Amino acid sequence: MKDCILVTGGAGFIGSALSHLLRAEDPRPIVAIDSLHPQVHPKRLRPLELNQDVELMVGDVCELDTWKAFMAQWRPSLVVHLAAETGTGQSLSEASRHTHVNVTGTARMLDAFAAAGHVPDRIVLTSSRAVYGEGLWENENGERFQPGQRSKRMLDDAQWDFPGATAIPFRADITPANPTSVYGATKLAQEHIINAWALSFGTDVAILRLQNVYGAGQSLDNPYTGIVSLFSRLAKAKQSIPLYEDGLMRRDFVYISDVARAVFAATREAAAVGRVYDIGCGLPSTIKDLADEVARHYGAPAPHVCGKYRNGDVRHAGCDVSRSLELGWSPEVAMSQGVAQLCDWIDVRLSGEG
Repeated sequence: MKDCILVTGGAGFIGSALSHLLRAEDPRPIVAIDSLHPQVHPKRLRPLELNQDVELMVGDVCELDTWKAFMAQWRPSLVVHLAAETGTGQSLSEASRHTHVNVTGTARMLDAFAAAGHVPDRIVLTSSRAVYGEGLWENENGERFQPGQRSKRMLDDAQWDFPGATAIPFRADITPANPTSVYGATKLAQEHIINAWALSFGTDVAILRLQNVYGAGQSLDNPYTGIVSLFSRLAKAKQSIPLYEDGLMRRDFVYISDVARAVFAATREAAAVGRVYDIGCGLPSTIKDLADEVARHYGAPAPHVCGKYRNGDVRHAGCDVSRSLELGWSPEVAMSQGVAQLCDWIDVRLSGEG
């Protein structure tokens, strides 16, 4: 059996970007397991963005046969676990699908290692800011509290914020995990499952909770993820971008190259072991700020508030990245720069499609 780097979900957005960093710095063979789900890969073809030296194994991480075939050839010393169903809103109506892939898929992988008597040296898990839910807020008296999920009545009444309170940036060692979506709950379950397994078998674990990842290479076909690419396509068609709620909810948009560097650092740095890090740009923007930036790029009509909302969505999400600097990493791409790079890539990609 041969040593390798295993990247589950490795043909996806983050896996493809990471593949080039791994190939440039590590001599070990790289194997990507990916189902090429049609929601992300409508033509079910190997993505152009995936490094050509990566061996792509098309398979479902939830299926025993996938792991039997993989373990018949490989014994990974490093595992980067990216495979997951994403999408906050979609997870509410397809809870069984998200639970199956994110929870059962993770357990299948660990069972396969245990059955083969194999213990990887390190597992890096990409988790999500969704595990925090609304996180911590601070009232006018400086007291911090967890508001929990916004109720349907609040949202129907257009009460978007928690009155008299301010959202506090997420930080893994301070903010309690309290997911408000099925997706967030399954990502937190992944963290618990991998940590429990690793403690029993003696594996190093590093966990990165990612903010809103965007950039060149992301799927232009998946309607449930990638708000930046969605806005870009609307603006490119000279349409006004619709803003949910009042457009003032905040998100931390972090560019794909910054995320790939963070994941790569977590595969190398000793500081990453046994820690949970927040990966974002550290400077949240309102959805309106983002939409305005995209509209300006394409000379599109100004965005408009439509007043709709999405169940399970949080009001504000941003993180404090100061602790993540322990990885020898820091974000480099500002939102204006990232939006321009993504829009340029979209223009090239769509022109190539005729």
